[in-house]
Amino acid sequence: MRNGLVQLGAWAAATGAAVALSWFGVHAVLTGAAFEQPTALPLPSPAAKDVAAAESATRSPSASRVESTPEAALGTATQRAAAPATSTPPPAPAPTTAAAPAASRKPAETSVRSFLVPGGKVALDLRPSSAELVSATPDPGWQMQVWHGDQWMRIDFSKGGDANSVFVTWNGHEPDVQTVVR
Repeated sequence: MRNGLVQLGAWAAATGAAVALSWFGVHAVLTGAAFEQPTALPLPSPAAKDVAAAESATRSPSASRVESTPEAALGTATQRAAAPATSTPPPAPAPTTAAAPAASRKPAETSVRSFLVPGGKVALDLRPSSAELVSATPDPGWQMQVWHGDQWMRIDFSKGGDANSVFVTWNGHEPDVQTVVR
């Protein structure tokens, strides 16, 4: 009987030590890597848009169409990756019409705008008849909560008794953004 209790005690001690060692190892890795505060991407300034528009105006139309079609770039990369390693050169790829449909499509009119309220930043993609949340980043110590419906959205930043909000509505009209600081 005593021999069984000694074995049970040794097993419990070894198991406890293994669990504790594993927990401390995983905890040390996850503390620094997995739970970092997310950061918002920087939004381009209006001056950067003017520079980009000037650069695109100096390019030839065919060059800008080829660069702006991810389908064409993906197709070229796939063809290169799929080519077998042989001593003869691979045949020239057949001309594709993937660039033509992409060039005829007009991009949807969008405008990403950033709103700064005490407690955080909100980036919204405001379209002519709708709005979409791009990012909402609370300041350190603040909490963020989002509510949305079919034609409205509310983003709150709160800390203690303070709460600041961004309201967006687009019920039959262009999106209207209002900030409320309390």
